[in-house]
Amino acid sequence: MEETLNDPIMTEQPAAPGAGRPITVIAPREAGREPGSRFEEVLESALDGRGWRRVEKEEELQAFLTKRDTQGAGEPEGEPLLFALSLGETGINLEYIRMLRFFREHTRALEGCVGGVLVDGRSDLYTKSVARELVFTANRAGCAFVGRPLVEGTKTLSNFSIVARNMDTDLMSAYKKSAAILTDEILDFRRPVSERPSLLVLHASSHPNSNTFALWEELKRFLPDFEITEIGLRNGTVSDCSGCPYKMCLHFGENESCFYGGVMVEDVYPAVKRADAVLMLCPNYNDALSANLTAFINRLTALFRIIRFYDKALFAIVVSGYSGSDIVAEQLIAALNMNKTFYLPARFALMETANAPGAAMRLPGIHERLRAFAAHMRRTLTVRDLCSDAGLKPRSQTAQKSAGPPDARKETDRCARKIL
Repeated sequence: MEETLNDPIMTEQPAAPGAGRPITVIAPREAGREPGSRFEEVLESALDGRGWRRVEKEEELQAFLTKRDTQGAGEPEGEPLLFALSLGETGINLEYIRMLRFFREHTRALEGCVGGVLVDGRSDLYTKSVARELVFTANRAGCAFVGRPLVEGTKTLSNFSIVARNMDTDLMSAYKKSAAILTDEILDFRRPVSERPSLLVLHASSHPNSNTFALWEELKRFLPDFEITEIGLRNGTVSDCSGCPYKMCLHFGENESCFYGGVMVEDVYPAVKRADAVLMLCPNYNDALSANLTAFINRLTALFRIIRFYDKALFAIVVSGYSGSDIVAEQLIAALNMNKTFYLPARFALMETANAPGAAMRLPGIHERLRAFAAHMRRTLTVRDLCSDAGLKPRSQTAQKSAGPPDARKETDRCARKIL
């Protein structure tokens, strides 16, 4: 039976004995509008058998965060959050907008949290754009996100056609199972750690004139304990993906190759496999990633056919001449976190505005920000104190966490969600 917390009211379901830690569900409820029945059905499935608390109003959110701050941040691996949005036909939920404003005003509100996102809409539009905006904003407020953190239900659920076929079920069942799997992944998340992190740095910059590359050159000075691989994807070195048939792409992927070969196969694929993290150096080109970095993401699909990147972190440096760094950062979130399964550390991107050559290194406070970003990367990837405090082993000494013997059907469904 549900219990209520006093002033303000939020619903809570205690966990059953042995069910593990509870999850906080941030589900904005707009005044005068009830969430759709499909949304509630999917959310109920996602939370089945788990302890949870549900936050629906900005006032409840503030009360929850105040209580959390008073009690401390909790477990070293972060407090689990599920953002659950019911968008209706217009893609607009006014209570969500209030919460979004709160997170942008309180940039440490979600410090130490790890999350995922469930979005349900009555249109075939808006679900992903709203999710990108939410993940970007929550990440800036300190929330990390698991690889492939989004489960979205569009009006027709046609986006579940392949997943449903892989799961041997109908669209609605695939939707519900995917939501439950995402909840498991949030609760099970453990940040991989390494004694000497391997960092792959990808760029397409002209070194003498690039503000983005200049920032990286300075940042690199603060990462002496990292094993760093830099690969430049300049014009003429990488061809974009031309959309080979699935079986052809799978065939080459199984051999860790691609029909087009070149630097992607010879240098990039092996470096991605070795890396604990990827740092993308992204100048803003017309409010978009550069063509060569986009080609890298597209060509990564062949390797992605056989390897998932859930244990690899995504970082970025984004430099805009005038504005729009958030747009580029959201593109990285959608492509590499939501699609290609890299996990998203809190505050994954350093974003600056600089136009003239050399202007980035003259920005007020830039050296302090670079030093702080490097320290954040070290804490995320190395954190030897986390290993000793939490009893964890470095990534090189341990396999992926397992909570016990897997349920065969559940593991089949989990794999089916990931095969896209």
